Amino acid sequence: MIARPSDLKRNFDQREILARKGLRLPSATLRQLQNTGIYCQPTVSIEHQHLAKRYVLRGVESGGAVADFGAYSGFMDEHGNGLPWLQRVDSIGVNGVHAIVVGQVLVRLEMLRIGRTYDLLITRHSLSVSNTALRPPLESSILFYGRRGTLELELWGKDASFRGSVFPVFYTRSGEAITLPNEFHNAAAKITAAASCTGCRHCHLLEPKPIAIDTPDRS
Repeated sequence: MIARPSDLKRNFDQREILARKGLRLPSATLRQLQNTGIYCQPTVSIEHQHLAKRYVLRGVESGGAVADFGAYSGFMDEHGNGLPWLQRVDSIGVNGVHAIVVGQVLVRLEMLRIGRTYDLLITRHSLSVSNTALRPPLESSILFYGRRGTLELELWGKDASFRGSVFPVFYTRSGEAITLPNEFHNAAAKITAAASCTGCRHCHLLEPKPIAIDTPDRS
């Protein structure tokens, strides 16, 4: 069967929306997020630094879990390494905003967990190179998209000791395992833990800023 041009365009448009805005959740899932008090904000925005006279990307690490349900969004660098947060956000509530990050290139990881079933989306975001002073466009691409992945461990309960060391297995429609890029194995394990962290109050992906230590001059 040959795909029609209109079908190809629709598929391209859907992937473009997915890359830019994150997982497209049905209304019932969105209501469940609201009812359980889980706030997950996967948005990547373009911001202008007036003093540095440049544009940067801004992301928010957020989310958490209850026993049967979890949603989380966080950020790494393009090699799967941790990024320092711009600022840590503490609040009275749980399962909400945890930290803010800015940078020229951000890789977003977003996960939805329903029981032992997981969706994982990994996307890369950068600013297009521009020789003008105009606001540069955002370039977004999908690095990995796995739906209905399986992990039998009860990470939010009796198997919590495995958090941070495991992540779900994802399959194609024909039953073949989908390979997750090696550089994101550690990040996938971290966000799997995050989507099972009930009453989450801390960051799972973003890290504290390194502290510079003054070394005495021995000359």
